[in-house]
Amino acid sequence: MIRVFLADDHPLMLAGVGAALAADGRFEIVGTSGDGLRIPDLVERLCPNVLVLDVMMPGLNGIEVCRKVMRCSPATRVLMLSMHSNEAYVLEALRAGALGYALKDTAADELARAVHTVASGRRYLSSPFSDHAVEAYATRLTQLTDPYDTLTERERGVLQLAAEGHANAEIGKRLFISPRTVEIHKSNMLRKLNITPGEIVRYALRRGLITLEG
Repeated sequence: MIRVFLADDHPLMLAGVGAALAADGRFEIVGTSGDGLRIPDLVERLCPNVLVLDVMMPGLNGIEVCRKVMRCSPATRVLMLSMHSNEAYVLEALRAGALGYALKDTAADELARAVHTVASGRRYLSSPFSDHAVEAYATRLTQLTDPYDTLTERERGVLQLAAEGHANAEIGKRLFISPRTVEIHKSNMLRKLNITPGEIVRYALRRGLITLEG
C-alpha cells in the first residue's frame, strides 16, 4: 500500500483527489492539509511515500514546501499538482526536488499512474511536457540570473505572507520571529528584487506565488 499525503487549499480538490486515489485500492491517504506552513512538519511526522502537493498554497507556496520536505523527509517523493501548463513551473518544481508534475485536469486513472510512478522513484511529467522540452527550457535560462534565487528561505516566506496581505506582526507570529526581524527580512527582500513595498503583490502574482482566486 502506497501512503499518500494530499496538500491543497481547496477542500473540493482535496476530496476529489482523495476519493480518486482511495478508489484505486493501491493507496492509503494518511493526511491532508491546506496550509503550506504546516505541511513539512506533518509530512515529517507521518512519513508518507508520496506527497501530492499543489503549487499554489497559502502561507508557503508549493515550491518552498517541496524544498523543506526534501530536507525534513527525504524519503518522501513529491508529485506537484498544478493548473500551470508551462515549462517554467515544471523546471522550478524539479529544481526544488519534485519527482513529478501533473496538471489539475488530469484524469483519475492518469493521476493514479502518476502517484504510482513517483512512488517507485521514477519521474512523471503530464503529457504536455517531456524531459526534452524541460531540459531545452533550462538550457535557455542558463545565461539568465533570477533575483528570486538570491533570496533566503526566510525572505521568501516573508515575501509570500506580505503578498497575502499580512502585517509584520502577523508574519512574525506565523514565522515565530519578531516584527523587527520581519522588517529586516522584508527590507533585504525588496532590495534584492529591486521592488517597492507597493509592488510586492504584483511581483508575487507575476511569479505565481499567489493567485487572484479567493
